[in-house]
Amino acid sequence: MSKARDAVRRLYGAHPLHLLILLGCFALVGYVVIVLGPGHLWNSKVWWKSILVWFIGAFVLHDLVLFPFYAVADRSLAAGLRAVTGRLPTKRSRVSPVNYFRVPILGSGLLFLLFFPGIIRQGRGTYHAATGLTQQPFLERWLLITAALFGMSAIVYSIRSLLSRAEQPESVCTPDEAGS
Repeated sequence: MSKARDAVRRLYGAHPLHLLILLGCFALVGYVVIVLGPGHLWNSKVWWKSILVWFIGAFVLHDLVLFPFYAVADRSLAAGLRAVTGRLPTKRSRVSPVNYFRVPILGSGLLFLLFFPGIIRQGRGTYHAATGLTQQPFLERWLLITAALFGMSAIVYSIRSLLSRAEQPESVCTPDEAGS
C-alpha cells in the first residue's frame, strides 16, 4: 500500500487523500450545477461574463488585496507574541498560542464579512419591510459571538497548556544551561 501511495504522491505531488477530497469537491460542485441548472447560477445569455466577473473579483480581491493583508497580519501576530513572551517557541513550550488567536480572528472576520450589511445597517428599510425586524441586534450579536470565540479559544488554550505541562518530565539542568 505504501508503494502505491508513494507512486501517487510522486505523480500527483500531494497525499492521495488530498486528491480524493479535491475530486469530491468537484463532484459536489457538478451536482449543484446539475440540480440548480446553469440558468440559476449565472446569466444564460452571456454566461461567460458572470464567470469572468467572479473570477476577476476573486483574483483581485483575494489574491491582490486580502492575502497580503492577512499574511502581514499573521506575521505581525507571531512577532507580537514572540515580543510579549520574550522568547522563541522551544521544545518545552509545546502549545503555541498563535493558532488560538488565528481561529477566533478568522471566525470573527468571516462572520463580519457575511453580516456586514446588517452590521452597518445598510438597506434597513428593505430589511424591515421583508422581515418586520430591525437591524439593531446585528452589531451586538457579532460582538458577542466574537467575544465567545475568543473566550472559548482562551479556555481551550489554557486546558492544552496545563495538560502539556502535566505531561512534561522534570527537566534536568545541564552544566552549560546553569551558567547562562
